[in-house]
Amino acid sequence: MDRRTRVLVIAIVVAFIAFLDGAVINIALPAIEYELGGGLTLQQWAVDAYLLTLGSLILLAGSLSDSFGRLRILRIGLYGFGVTSIVCAIAMDGTVLIVARALQGAAGALLVPSSLALIIANFAADEQGRAIGRWTAWTTSAFLVGPILGGAFVDLVSWRLVFAINVLPIAVALIMMRPLGRDEPNPDRARVDWLGATLGVVGLGGLVFALIEQGRLGWADPLVFVPAAVGVVALIAFVTWERQAPTPMLPLSLFRARNFAAGNLATWFIYAAFMLGLFALPIFLQEVGGFPATLAGLATLPPMVMLVLLGSWFGTLGGKFGPRFFMTAGPIVVGIGYLLTVVVDVPVQYWWQVFPGMVVVGLGMAMTVAPLTSAILGAVDPSRAGIGSAVNNAVARIAGLVSVASIGVIVAGDLDVDGYRRTAVVLAALLFVGGLVSWIGIRNPGAPGRSYGCQAGCSRSR
Repeated sequence: MDRRTRVLVIAIVVAFIAFLDGAVINIALPAIEYELGGGLTLQQWAVDAYLLTLGSLILLAGSLSDSFGRLRILRIGLYGFGVTSIVCAIAMDGTVLIVARALQGAAGALLVPSSLALIIANFAADEQGRAIGRWTAWTTSAFLVGPILGGAFVDLVSWRLVFAINVLPIAVALIMMRPLGRDEPNPDRARVDWLGATLGVVGLGGLVFALIEQGRLGWADPLVFVPAAVGVVALIAFVTWERQAPTPMLPLSLFRARNFAAGNLATWFIYAAFMLGLFALPIFLQEVGGFPATLAGLATLPPMVMLVLLGSWFGTLGGKFGPRFFMTAGPIVVGIGYLLTVVVDVPVQYWWQVFPGMVVVGLGMAMTVAPLTSAILGAVDPSRAGIGSAVNNAVARIAGLVSVASIGVIVAGDLDVDGYRRTAVVLAALLFVGGLVSWIGIRNPGAPGRSYGCQAGCSRSR
């Protein structure tokens, strides 16, 4: 196996690990709550503790990879992910699981940016597109395998295997990395934005803690409103600092490009809905519908199948006709799909209450994802495509983090039939707003008011 092939396989395996973990956890949540207790709050934290550190540290991780070496950061991430996966697997109470999930997210933040950076560093410019395309195709399969694999583990063995299984691909990746040797730190490395990372984690952590715990304690409780206030202050300080930091973790100048700013705002609403839907439906099907975990995983599969089958086609259409129509129509179609599921009742009749809506959801997701990514990356100078992609990834993760944290407010109690119906309506509302933002803010290439490449303030860096 030559070096480039080995690098590509390692990059795929590493990213697959991080994506698979996010895909299997939702199916295992009811079993985790049944054994450890904690109700909906534990289920929220099991997801959000991971998303909190992953979303808030992924930009910092890109800087660390550039400064201290891709292979070095990748190995640290793999070892950290392996250890924390084992702790999750043997956790005997909810607190240990939540802390381990937060640490696992921090380790996961080191994996994805480093895996992509490894590809870019080892493939020539004219070969990078094909390599990244193969990376995307294989890592997307994690979202197909995850629900089925997670359901089978829960039904046949234990939810704990959902975490313990990570050790095997991690070991494979570490063994494959040995012939690559070690890379040295970059002597010209930029200063790492530790203050920005700290403010981001504190800000998001305070708000997420308040959103999750308000259902149990109420907004008037000091344990809720104090973290919320600290979170707001920290986020304001984060934005203020990033505007003046010498090497900001989040370069705010990127948002001068119209499509980048509008695309990320649309991403916030769209991915808040995507993540909330993937969280709520498997729990509802298992706890209210009585579905085994494997069937719940299969029940949520149609959108992922549609995304894999049609995503490239819609991406091609978006490139031909421009992203604006697809970024507008796609979220609206997804919203209509979720509205079709409000007919659910007990007993749940999957084939006519859920399946049609899931097919429509999948069609809308396929229309949306590739054109959205293309619009955002096309709005920045190619030399900044890496940080542009990382920013959009972080926006998507943080949007999901906040929406999952808010589900207690949305359902106003338990995720029963009425709670799910309210959630479906909120999902549709978020998606309709995302489509409207896209229609107002996105411009197709060649359209008046476009801002691509270096038209958005890039000249300063020349």
